[in-house]
Amino acid sequence: MRAWRPVLALTALSVVLAGCGSAGNSGTTTAASAAPSGPWSFTDGSGKVVKADKTPTRIIAHAGEAAALMSFGIKPVGIYADESVKTDANLKDLDLTGIELLGQEWGKIDVEKAAALRPDLIVGDWWPAEKAHAGLEEGVDEKSKKLAQLAPVVGVSQGKSIVDLAKGYEDLARSLGADVDSPQIAANKKRFDEALAKFKEAVAAKPGLTAAAMLPADDKVYVANPEYAPELLDFQRWGLKVINPDSPDPGFPYWENLSWENADKYQPDLILWDGRNYKPTSNAEWGKKQPTWFKIKAAKAGAVVSWPAYWLHTYGHFATELDKLTAAVKAADPNLGS
Repeated sequence: MRAWRPVLALTALSVVLAGCGSAGNSGTTTAASAAPSGPWSFTDGSGKVVKADKTPTRIIAHAGEAAALMSFGIKPVGIYADESVKTDANLKDLDLTGIELLGQEWGKIDVEKAAALRPDLIVGDWWPAEKAHAGLEEGVDEKSKKLAQLAPVVGVSQGKSIVDLAKGYEDLARSLGADVDSPQIAANKKRFDEALAKFKEAVAAKPGLTAAAMLPADDKVYVANPEYAPELLDFQRWGLKVINPDSPDPGFPYWENLSWENADKYQPDLILWDGRNYKPTSNAEWGKKQPTWFKIKAAKAGAVVSWPAYWLHTYGHFATELDKLTAAVKAADPNLGS
C-alpha cells in the first residue's frame, strides 16, 4: 500500500486533502511512430533486465508513469490510477481521449478490460520498500495482480531523487522510440533548471530554516520519513533542512505516527503539507478540529505549504511545485520553531 496508507485512511474517514499544481506537459502526441525495430530491453528499477522480441507499442501504465510517457509523446492504450483521473495530480490536465481507464481506485484494476487491450508492456514504478510495482503491491485486490500476467512489467525505481526518476522515464521513452529532444521537453527542462536555481537561492538565504513534511488525519498526525520520499531527499540535497523523524513505523517506514497529544513533537519553521489531490481540510479547520494541531507553531502561524507527496514524475510538474515551495520559503520565519 506504500505511501498511500495514511491517505486511504483519510479518504475512508471523509477527510479531504489538498490538490497540487498544473501539468506543465502540454503537447502530448500519440505513441511514438518510429519505434525501433528488433529486440528491445530495459533495466527495471528492481535491477532486472526486461526483454522483448520487438519494441512494445501497446502500453498500459500507472497514472504518474503514464504522464511521464505522455510528456515524451508516448500515449498508453490504458491507464490505471489510484483516484479519479479528474483529480489525479499527474493526469487531471492531460487529454486522455482514446485511452482506456482500467481503474480509478488504489488496488482495483479491471484486468479483463486490460486483457482486451492486448498490451505488450505494463509500466509502473518500482517501490523498493514493498519490492513491488505500482498497483501490484501487498494489499491490492488479488485479481488486480493478474495484470502482471498480461505482459512484462517495468518501471523506474522510487529511489533517492525525483530528478533520477524523471531521467529514468526519459530513458524508457527513448528506448520505446520517443524523440526526447523535442522543443517542448527542452522547455520543461529549462523551466525546471530555472525553478531549481531560485529554490536553492531562497533556501541559501535562510540557512537555519527547518521544515517537516506532515499529514494530519482524524486519528493521528503522520510525519514523513525523507528516506522513502525522493522529493524530500531532493529538497534536503538542495539545502532545505527537512526533519528526519526519530521513530518511523517499522512496518511502514514512510511515516512516523504521532498521537494528537504529541502533535508538537517536532517544531519546524515550515510545514510541508501532503498535497495529493483531495482538497484538504484547511490548516485553520484542523486547528478547530484538533486544537493540538496549533501546538505546532508553524501551524498556528499559517506557515504551511503543499508538498508534492509521492506523485512527481516529470520535469514540468517538478518546476511548478518548486516555484510554490520557493515562495513559501521566502515567506517563512527561520526562527519560528526555535
